[in-house]
Amino acid sequence: MTEAALALQEVTKDFPGVRALDAASLSVRPGEVHGLVGENGAGKSTIIKVLAGVYPPNGGRVEIFGRRIAPITPQGVHDAGIRFIHQELHLVPHFTVAESVFLGQEIGGRFGLDAAEMRRRTEAFLHDTLACDIAANALIRDLGTAERKLVQIARALIDDQARLVVFDEPTAPLASDEVSTLMTAIARLKARGITILYVSHYLSEITDICDRVTVFRNGRDVAVFDDVEQASGPKLIAAMVGRSLDNIFPDRSRSPAAPMLALDGLSGRGFADITLTLRAGEILGIAGLIGSGREELVETIYGLHRPAHGAMQLAGRPFRPRAPADAIARGVVLVPRDRRNDGLVLPMTVAENVTLATLEKVSRGGIISGGRTARQAETQIRALDIRPPDPGIVARLLSGGNQQKVVIGRWLARRADVFLLDEPTVGVDIGARSEIYALIDRLAGDGAGIVVSSSDPGELLGLCDRIAVMMRGRIVEVLDAPALDLDTLIAATTGARRLEAANG
Repeated sequence: MTEAALALQEVTKDFPGVRALDAASLSVRPGEVHGLVGENGAGKSTIIKVLAGVYPPNGGRVEIFGRRIAPITPQGVHDAGIRFIHQELHLVPHFTVAESVFLGQEIGGRFGLDAAEMRRRTEAFLHDTLACDIAANALIRDLGTAERKLVQIARALIDDQARLVVFDEPTAPLASDEVSTLMTAIARLKARGITILYVSHYLSEITDICDRVTVFRNGRDVAVFDDVEQASGPKLIAAMVGRSLDNIFPDRSRSPAAPMLALDGLSGRGFADITLTLRAGEILGIAGLIGSGREELVETIYGLHRPAHGAMQLAGRPFRPRAPADAIARGVVLVPRDRRNDGLVLPMTVAENVTLATLEKVSRGGIISGGRTARQAETQIRALDIRPPDPGIVARLLSGGNQQKVVIGRWLARRADVFLLDEPTVGVDIGARSEIYALIDRLAGDGAGIVVSSSDPGELLGLCDRIAVMMRGRIVEVLDAPALDLDTLIAATTGARRLEAANG
């Protein structure tokens, strides 16, 4: 039997009040691309951090290419040839590509750093190993997201000592059209004999590039599919969530009513001449590639930016938020794409985060009541099925899907009228997505107006009533979602649909 490149055997990890790993095991064969999937909170991130030496395990055994690693330290794992490509880029914007690749492992010369040699090696590695041509003297801030991800990979592998590379949600920050660039790079690494552990919520990626896949659920390994071609989406989902999800999107049974939010010729940073209406009870999608202006439009509606021209109305009255506080006071709220940095105070508890927007309801005489805070939080925990159901747990210990529910729960407690959802399920597993979609549908059914800005065309098609397509800062089409298919929406967002129409 071939010796495993990586073997984690019955690993256990406990946090206060939470058993994150419960005798979990994972085995990766040399030279394969091995997928690791599971719901948020299943233990994927925890076992990766145990492997990286970030979290010391409470029990279990870790072997790398047949050699036991104990204790597990970041340096020991690095010396064994393990490299990690994390979801976050962690690059310095004003550094050059070469400076970023060789940060902490610079090449010295007779008179100091050998900048020319670092540039030469950087460009050679990017071209030969990752099949891309990026100038070594380009600044990180001038690169696209996919190019930055390739620089991150080059930084991890430039010393040519990597034997196994762990990709942890690598496509989460990428637009759909950028994913193929990363997939090409991974295929090139596999061709060089490098073993890859690939962690992702996107099951289509798992079935496209992986040789085998392990499924985690509730801190345990519950299934291993040795033939990914036979591991259909429903089989993987059933293993992940312990039940089948026949349709992750709710049935459209809404009846949108009167206009709730109206934009008339709105122009601002990154967009121009936007005329659009959101009705009460409607889920309105905004589609567009990176740079299309959809993110800036949502932030302007929320009051993060001031519009240069045009007007907005909310429930028939002028709406001119000078800051988010003005928008919130009028019932317009934002669930941001970066929930960890922009949506939550991670050291605070669930109860404290849920009540941040309604402190007046949980205070008496200017003093916050612990009892009222806990009761309000418990109401949202029950309504949204936040797990674990503990208002006292610190937010940073929750899974991504449950963190997103906490942010939404904050605005439910305030009874908002318009929800602006920017990439509402990015980094969220399939089971939690289904729950969040049901919640969004329920909010619309109760009469709220919902704007969903998303780079996932499947999400927009399954969830929305209409979809406004943005390109280069302008709305080019507003389409009826139930009448669309995936190819048509992708063609619209990339400009291919307009090109076809122009050519007759």
